[in-house]
Parts: sequence; structure tokens; C-alpha cells
Amino acid sequence: MLLRGGDHLLVLAAAEAVGARGLAELAAIAKAPPLLLLARARAAALALPPALRALTPPGTEEAEAVALRLPPALLDPAVLRSLADPTAERLLPEPGKIERLPAPPLAAAAVALAKLGRLLPALVAAPAREAPRPGLPMPSLLVVEAADVLAYPAAAATSLRRVAEAAVPLEDAPDARIQAFRAADGGIEHLAILVGQPEALAARGGAPLVRMHSECFTGDLLGSLRCDCGPQLRGAIRRMAAEEGGVLLYLAQEGRGIGLVNKLRAYALQDIGLDTLDANRALGWGADERNFLVAATMLDQLGIRRVRLLTNNPDKLAALAACGIEVEGREAHAFAPNGVNDHYLETKARRFGHLLA
Repeated sequence: MLLRGGDHLLVLAAAEAVGARGLAELAAIAKAPPLLLLARARAAALALPPALRALTPPGTEEAEAVALRLPPALLDPAVLRSLADPTAERLLPEPGKIERLPAPPLAAAAVALAKLGRLLPALVAAPAREAPRPGLPMPSLLVVEAADVLAYPAAAATSLRRVAEAAVPLEDAPDARIQAFRAADGGIEHLAILVGQPEALAARGGAPLVRMHSECFTGDLLGSLRCDCGPQLRGAIRRMAAEEGGVLLYLAQEGRGIGLVNKLRAYALQDIGLDTLDANRALGWGADERNFLVAATMLDQLGIRRVRLLTNNPDKLAALAACGIEVEGREAHAFAPNGVNDHYLETKARRFGHLLA
């Protein structure tokens, strides 16, 4: 893929997936030796020497990206995968063979692009030429504008529109309906589960009960004991059915926004001693990558601009209020540990500030 911004053009390949053919195609269009771009959190997790670990000065576009140059012999798919993925086979080069360079223009957008694709934020990158080297075929690559990448989360959220609705009687809420919301680009759908008539309550000036629930395949569908997502999902629906109704916004933001594959990688890291937050950072992700503007747009489409929020997470209250939704109050939504998720819940309280007491 090519990433363009102003006079700059980068050719990119995902470090976790690139093979020998991909590296050869990248070399055909590169006009300088390739670099490895890492999210800053991933570079810190690699425990590089201080001279290599030093961060780009705050306030620059590249503040979230670190650029490393490897000798040509180490531009090997297995080595690159090991540098990108802490759950892969460890084939890390000696620190003395790694050179830290200033992150190139568009580095932040490159890392953001990988995250949008739910890939690990680690990319092989090089400034690209407009034509290949003599004697080499020109790869057919998609060109993406850096400005579009950086603007995409907000643009996709604000362009959400209702595209379908149906009555879906639920075991705990026979009068439930589901509305599907889709962004203008036809991307991933988000769902609103409406119990009762929350829109009518809002029209009368009331504040319906609302929960923002990020999808969790393992907890919601399989009943995983590692988290409390399943009990929170079903408990919210039961509570809404017992009251005047409510809205459960089922957001397609698995694993706090890192996606299912990366959540499973984080689980593997937790199994060797990391907690939820540090596992995400070791993979190069932030503690929470979700975009709650999605929820605010859905509520606005429903005509609900004042809510009682069913959550233990104070950050959700602040995020929704920042998006223009009036949060009348917080309704607690805690469930007892089950013997498996005790440390997970303790981490939520201690490191994420969730109110579980």
C-alpha cells in the first residue's frame, strides 16, 4: 500500500504478515532503505537500550511512532514478525544491530492505518518512487491519503445512519427491537438494542437508561469466564426490561477497540503474567482504543440526548458528555468475580479506574 501526504509518499507492508515476495515488491518501489515503524508502546515493550528507546519530542506528528533500521540481513519475515508480535517466536536481533532514526513524515498516519485494519501497529516502510527500479515490475498498490486515515474515525462515526430495524424478542425482553447503523463507507455495523419505548421517554423529556457495550465474542456469545462482558450484557437487558425500557448500544469495538485477533494475543500475554493494560501496550495498542463518538451519533439518531448511563467506567461518562450527550447520572453495573476473572476485575478497578465497589 502507498500512503500519501503532501509531497511525501510511503510504501507500507504489515510487519506481521509480509513475506519474501512482499519485501521484494517493496524494494522495487522504495527509493531508500526500509525502516520498521512501531507504535511507541510496542517499541517500549521491546526493552531496547535507552539510546534507542528515547521518545520523539512531544507535539510532533511522529510522537506515537518509533522508526528502527535493521541491517539488510535482518529484513527477514520471521524477524519482522517477532519484532511486531510478542506472542510470535522470539527471533529478536541484538540491540547493537538496530539503529534508531527520526520517524519519517506520515509515520503517525501509517501506524493509525495499521490500527484501522486491526493489524499490529508495526510496518515496514520506505519512501516510494513513482516508478520501479529498472528491470523490476511495478507493483499494483492502493494509494491512501494520510489526511483521510487520520480523519477516518471521526468521519465514520458522524456518518452513521440507521439502515435496518426489526422486532427481535429476547428471552429477558420480549418487546426488544434491534436497529442497525452503518457508516457512509459501508463499513462495520453497530447495533442498538431497544427495550420498550426509550425514544418515547426521551420525547417526554426523560432520560432513558443507556448502556454502551463493546462487543465481546468470547464473553457475550461463548460465555467466557475471563471477563464480565456476558453478565453485563444480559444483566443490562434484564434491568431495562424491568424499568421503563432502555437502549443497549452494541458497539463493534471488540477488545476495547483492538479487535478479536489482538484480544486473543493479549490473552496469551496475560497467561504469562501481564495484566490487561500491559498486554495491550506490549502489542502496541493503547489502554483503550474505542471511539465513543459512535455511541453519541447513534443516540442522536434515536432522538435521545439525555441519558442515565449504566456503567462502572467514569471515562464513558466523560466521553459521552464530551460528544454532546447530557449524562444525568451513572447507574452502577458491577457483577461479582467468578474465580477466573478476579484479577481482571481487580485490574479494571486499580488501573482503569472502574467503580466496582
